[in-house]
Amino acid sequence: MSQSFAEMSARERLAAIVDAGSFHEWLPPSERVTSPHLAQLGVPAAFDDGVAVGRALLAGRAIFVAAQEGEFMGGGVGEVHGAKLVGLLRRALRDRPGAVVLLAESGGVRLHEANAGLIAVSEVMRALLDVRAAGIATVMLIGGANGCFGGMGIVARCADTVVMSDIARHAMSGPEVIESSNGAGEFDSRDRGLVWRTTGGKHRWLTGDCDALVEDDPVAFRAAAIAAIDAHRPMTLAALRLESALLQQRVDADGDNADAVELWTRLGIDDARAVPDLDADAVRALRPAALAALANGGA
Repeated sequence: MSQSFAEMSARERLAAIVDAGSFHEWLPPSERVTSPHLAQLGVPAAFDDGVAVGRALLAGRAIFVAAQEGEFMGGGVGEVHGAKLVGLLRRALRDRPGAVVLLAESGGVRLHEANAGLIAVSEVMRALLDVRAAGIATVMLIGGANGCFGGMGIVARCADTVVMSDIARHAMSGPEVIESSNGAGEFDSRDRGLVWRTTGGKHRWLTGDCDALVEDDPVAFRAAAIAAIDAHRPMTLAALRLESALLQQRVDADGDNADAVELWTRLGIDDARAVPDLDADAVRALRPAALAALANGGA
């Protein structure tokens, strides 16, 4: 049985995704490029600032790749962390690899570096969109234990392909953030079932937020990343209009539903309550009918 992708470290995921021995890291831990802000606050730093970036081969093709380390500050983005991602993307514009693959695991911007982190995320977004506009495939793999939230949740949706595992999570605001702002009555972050129904890979797949749903398996993620490069979709005005139309369809279909189960029911899924217990294959089979129902404003 393969190892769980969610339980791997950032570098273990990288090693599992790219061709064996092909990863060459830029600014590795030995360079000790760390956050100046954390040091000033007396907070322990990481020698790679929580992200590994570099070049590699994927099925023999040259790619640029980055992986966020969720064990360091939840994969939070600070000034140096963000600068490494921006540098990777800008170098991609110069060297034009076959793709840029980002292995995301982040709770968003570090509170310790709030302003610097917010600026960094905006720069990552701009650089990623520049890479897409240049015709280079951008692939986001989401399967870490911490999910992909906050600024990185937005960055993920800027990529042309999003791959998620069935136990992954992706959203703009994390459950704790929503609860602290609006109370547990709005969103109870301790309700694990609610959190996964609302932000999990299965829900994102059924509502069109991700392009591939895989098992929590590095082999499956690797295969999906290779397929994503082959199915690269250029960023065009027509594509943006289709995305906008999908978002409006979701608003129209959702109405005032309080739970994902209610939306799944409106999308024609007969036993919607069983969805969280289904495996990835079974959930994948539900999507065509669900998207068709979305297009019709809900079943």
